[in-house]
Parts: sequence; structure tokens; C-alpha cells
Amino acid sequence: MQITVLAASGATGLELTREALRRGHTVAAVARTPERITVPDSPRLIRVAADVRDRGAIAEALDAQEVVLSGLGNVRGAAPGVLTAGARAVIAAKPQRIIWLGAFGTGPSAAAAGAVTRLLLKMLGDEVADKVAADRAVLDAGGTVFHAGPLFNGPLSSTVHTVGLAAAPKRLIPARISRASVAAAMLTEAEEPAFAGAVAVPVNQLPYLS
Repeated sequence: MQITVLAASGATGLELTREALRRGHTVAAVARTPERITVPDSPRLIRVAADVRDRGAIAEALDAQEVVLSGLGNVRGAAPGVLTAGARAVIAAKPQRIIWLGAFGTGPSAAAAGAVTRLLLKMLGDEVADKVAADRAVLDAGGTVFHAGPLFNGPLSSTVHTVGLAAAPKRLIPARISRASVAAAMLTEAEEPAFAGAVAVPVNQLPYLS
């Protein structure tokens, strides 16, 4: 499969790139500074210099790509609107599918996240509004948005799987999940679409079997 990874030099983008290559896909890894994509060279890896706010550059980066996976997040100190601009640039390029990383507790998942999480996220102000707007654009375009809990750098969980928002575990504070686990869940959605046009939630717990 041809895959484009946005923000490939970031912590989650690197995990997406590694996992896609591990699964045998061809990857166009997009970053403003491709030299920071610290993944070993591979004949299936193409490093691409592009800014998500540049529609022309994104359209060129996505040319003939089947699926776009985004590890794009808010950049500390950047002006609000980067996520929404990135989402609109990707949508305008018309890839076959978009799988976007969001945050549990924002937009559609706010009610499921609990009052404590909603209060903490409210303190982020414009960043949350940007996330919600970007997510909405992707969902309206038929893409899948992953709402993950707090991320950390750690190994892939052996029990990671994806559920719909209605089946997400109810917790006072969302459970932490490794970026490697989120990347694996997003790649599985790319390979076996199950949540097109919907919010998906990656979880570590084994599903309950009656």
C-alpha cells in the first residue's frame, strides 16, 4: 500500500512511519525538516519536505498516494490554526482515505471523557478549538479520526485494539497509551477500514467476552 505520513519527524509520526515500513508498505514521510525523520533508510521510504500549511506542497506530496495518516499535533508557540489548515490541505488533495490523530476529550469524545478531562482541556483554549475544527473537517470528508488518551513513548501493547466512540471505556481520566500502540491501531484501520467517517478510540484493555 502507498501511504503518506504527515508530521513524520514528530514523536507519533515516527512511530507511524516505522510501523508502516515494518508492515511492508511504501511510505512518503512528510516533514518540514526531513532530516529529522530518524528512521533507517529503506527503498520503500521517501522523505518529503513540505509544510502542512502549504496546499501546493501537500498536493504534490500526496500525488498518487492511497492513504494519508497524520501524526500532526499542536506545535508549542505556533499560531493557532495549524491543524485545521493541515486538514484542509490534505482534503483538498483528495487522497483515497484520511486517518487523522485527534485527542480524547475533544469534540465528539468530550462527553465520554469526564469532567476532569474537559476542565483540563478547556485550559488549552484555541488549541482545542483548532483540534475540533480539524477533526470535523476530516470526518465530514469521510476520514477516520482517532481520539487517543494521553500519549507516551513506550512499547507496542500486545492488547491494543480499536473501538467506536460508543464503546470507549468510561474513565474519570483517560488511560495513557503508547504512541507505538496508537500507530499500530491507525495502520490497522488503513489496512482494514472499519471506522470511515467516524471517531475511533485505540485502547489497551482486552475486550470483554461474555
